[in-house]
Amino acid sequence: MQPQSLKSSVVLLFAVACGLAVGNVYYAQPLLDAMAEAFAMSPATIGIVITLTQIGYGIGLVLLVPLGDLLNRRRLIVTQTLLSAAALLLIALAPSSVWLLLGMTLTGLLAVVTQVLVAYAATLALPAQRGRVVGVVTSGIVVGILLARTVAGAMADLAGWRAIYMLSAGLTLLMALLLLRVLPKDESAQPASGYGALITSVFSLFRQEPVLRQRAILALLTFASAMVLWTPMVLPLAAPPLSLSHSEIGLFGLAGAAGALAAARAGHLADRGLGQWVSGLSLLLMLASWLPIALTQSSLWALLLGVITLDLGLQAVHVTSQSMIYSVRPEAQSRLTAGYMLFYSIGSAVGSLISTALYAWAGWTGVCLLGAGINAIALGYWWLTLNSGAPQRCANQAG
Repeated sequence: MQPQSLKSSVVLLFAVACGLAVGNVYYAQPLLDAMAEAFAMSPATIGIVITLTQIGYGIGLVLLVPLGDLLNRRRLIVTQTLLSAAALLLIALAPSSVWLLLGMTLTGLLAVVTQVLVAYAATLALPAQRGRVVGVVTSGIVVGILLARTVAGAMADLAGWRAIYMLSAGLTLLMALLLLRVLPKDESAQPASGYGALITSVFSLFRQEPVLRQRAILALLTFASAMVLWTPMVLPLAAPPLSLSHSEIGLFGLAGAAGALAAARAGHLADRGLGQWVSGLSLLLMLASWLPIALTQSSLWALLLGVITLDLGLQAVHVTSQSMIYSVRPEAQSRLTAGYMLFYSIGSAVGSLISTALYAWAGWTGVCLLGAGINAIALGYWWLTLNSGAPQRCANQAG
């Protein structure tokens, strides 16, 4: 299908669908202590819930997202959304930790429909508006993540941790029907290619496109640091002396709302060729955020400031990276998305796994030192690749 000027209502639908799909991955974060109690899992190992979700997400990125360059995207998106509803029901009804972990893995696997939607929106948009469209759709993802944490915490207090998964299953089913009705039906055939060659080409793109390599590494580092914050954060907040409820903990998800606003603006700046400098400033913000975050147990206001700053920087880097990558190969945007987001998923999984174990060993101070260290490495890597030329050329092409 040829690029076109997308209606605001269609862009909004993409954003809402992405937000709902990605929210399924993040509901568990403020509920880890309740899940640990329900299934007799220790605080040091409960992080495996998030890790398996991210592993499923990584597998889906490699095996499912590239199909957007081969199959009819409307059919692919609707099918994945329907299967997601089934996976959410499995979590809601899980009788044991085995079924819980299976449901989480499947939910992560199918949540990659978000990336199929982002790539599809970028394909449909005119080149001059691609960064803005990607920014708006990504804003939907950010809002979905934030609301997931907040709503999950509130519903856990009202009706138990399983209630949010039951609700999301119903909303996901409704979204599948809406997408079936609204998504374009006259999509042109995708280039002929075998599935094996399609998957192999994802890794070939890393060899051929420097901007993909560099932005994927930044994704790995930045999302690892973000999960170092979000995964274990429920543990000190729920424990004495703070002893916050799930609803109160979930409200901290809303503190990152500035990230949703930054996302669309960052895409606009990337369209103007400023992607590299937006990235550098955003990485500095993320690094600085760990100082107030370290004061969490003595000041919740400091945590609030740190969460806002970290999420703002994270989403600005993320949107800028996507805008720059999508300008490289318009015919391979699903595969570019798969490659880039695979590193995002690896970083998220590693950050989730090590952060809860580190919290059990070194406390909140150890968690903050780890997060700041990862962000410092990301900033150093950005500086080393700043003059390589490839990212800036791609950003200029986008304008």
